[in-house]
Amino acid sequence: MKKIVFLTGTRADFGHMKGLIAKLESSQEFEPYIFVTGMHMLSKYGSTFIEVVKQGYKNIYPYMNQSSNNDQDVILSNTILGLSHYVKEVKPDMIVVHGDRVEALAGAIVGSFNNILTAHVSGGELSGTIDEFMRHAITKMSHVHFVANAQAKYRVIRMGEKKESIYIIGSPEIDLMISKDLPALEEVKKYYEIPFDAYSIFIYHPVTTELDCLEEDIMHVVDALEESDKNYVVIYQNNDPGSDIILKEIDVLKNNPKFKVLPSMKFEYFLTLLKNSQFIIGNSSSGIREAPVYGVPTIDIGTRQLNRSKAESIVNSSTNEYTIIDAIKKVQGLKFPQSYEFGKGNSIELFYDIISDKAFWETSIQKQFVD
Repeated sequence: MKKIVFLTGTRADFGHMKGLIAKLESSQEFEPYIFVTGMHMLSKYGSTFIEVVKQGYKNIYPYMNQSSNNDQDVILSNTILGLSHYVKEVKPDMIVVHGDRVEALAGAIVGSFNNILTAHVSGGELSGTIDEFMRHAITKMSHVHFVANAQAKYRVIRMGEKKESIYIIGSPEIDLMISKDLPALEEVKKYYEIPFDAYSIFIYHPVTTELDCLEEDIMHVVDALEESDKNYVVIYQNNDPGSDIILKEIDVLKNNPKFKVLPSMKFEYFLTLLKNSQFIIGNSSSGIREAPVYGVPTIDIGTRQLNRSKAESIVNSSTNEYTIIDAIKKVQGLKFPQSYEFGKGNSIELFYDIISDKAFWETSIQKQFVD
């Protein structure tokens, strides 16, 4: 059996990869191992490693890679150290990383430095902020690339990667999004004690290259939400630098009956909530990748997701309070055609078919830039 290590550092990347893990878990050809670290391990963000454990996987290794307020470079070095020890014990045939987070960069570094075949899921996309650098660095440190669409493949080719190492599979979370396995809305509302009949979702992450104006920006955004007089389910931001500035503003909303503030959500529960929401607002990739699949309007604020998608359901806004209020008015009652820009819901089978081919395992770990 081929041993495959999946590295997960956030609720988001786990939601995107869990279908792939589940597929291999039931296979006779592959043995998945899950290295759980990052935000999963922090109580402030809901200790979401518990949700990974609840999946019942046979091989789970929780690893604390940070304490509160560690800088990103420290988190990177801690993750490299822990994962390096782990892979020397497991001796995997492949490491799978996702997206653009610092833990994924650590996984790609450990894989390439230890001559372990390294696969990057969702490379070649635009991210904004420092995530942009990290996503492309992960691509260059990886040997194979499971990308979402033709545009992403084109960008990876432009980075000097072999066409033969790039596979278009779509984004794996879409498989779950369009399945019949999501919980009912009433179950979700009951579980998280959400009292609203009509609501929207707010998620706002730090833009690490614009920290000097973050405090003013988040104040304007929150003021606009309060001024709109609508109901919002608020989900905590990620733990990038500046997260405490956002958290300070969000915590004030806990006393406002128009807002339900949650540190995290189960991914399937989040999808049901998103599917039935009036709109999603903020700067989360969920507004770019997931919301258009359901035809739910997105109000994308600021530069974090700039130019990542041209879906007609996405309304761009500056951080100006009045511009945000106008955008909220603009999307009222709108529903858009479903968009499958990032996949068609068959990613898991495509992934499995590719790695089941013996030729895949002959991929060379010796890389050279392709002009």
